[in-house]
Amino acid sequence: MTTIAIDGPAAAGKGTLSRQIAEAYGFHHLDTGLTYRATAKALLDRGLPLDDEAVAADVARNLDLSGLDRGVLSAHEIGEAASRIAVMPSVRRALVEAQRAFAARQPGTVLDGRDIGTVVCPDATVKLYVTASADVRARRRYDEIIAAGGRAEYDAIYEDVRRRDERDMGRADSPLRPADNAHLLDTSKMSIEAAFSAAKAIIDAALKH
Repeated sequence: MTTIAIDGPAAAGKGTLSRQIAEAYGFHHLDTGLTYRATAKALLDRGLPLDDEAVAADVARNLDLSGLDRGVLSAHEIGEAASRIAVMPSVRRALVEAQRAFAARQPGTVLDGRDIGTVVCPDATVKLYVTASADVRARRRYDEIIAAGGRAEYDAIYEDVRRRDERDMGRADSPLRPADNAHLLDTSKMSIEAAFSAAKAIIDAALKH
């Protein structure tokens, strides 16, 4: 069984890269951030409180990972709700268990998130830490919104990226950091094609051993 763990900050390109890698190798893919969003959406849909850890953990334990809809779950209010429950230790434990069960699927899996190589799958076959400068990540997010016909302010997006970095890296439970044996992939000056080629070379080399 092969598990590829891909971590990194928001808007570094790890989601797109992870989906491409999973497709290239015929592996199952899980964006673990969507598991927190799906839990938050279930709470919102049922009118349940976002500040009750026991309730949120119960919802997390009963989450179905097979029907995560990226389009629906990307809504801003779901993201805000997800950030509130993601700091709850019992919610994190429940979702980490679900993510580990997913990682055991054959013939292999690609999981992307913030703590895959450090917490969820510390024994992953290959660990990648995908990053880019805050300025580049904010610019990418801004361009995505504008290209989709939305309205955005670059400065506000930059501040949001910076705040998320501080929150992800500064939290006590499973902070965002590269695993000790992770391969660092800085995509600041890379196209997605170049990033994919670099990642595939790392993975191919690891799978030969």
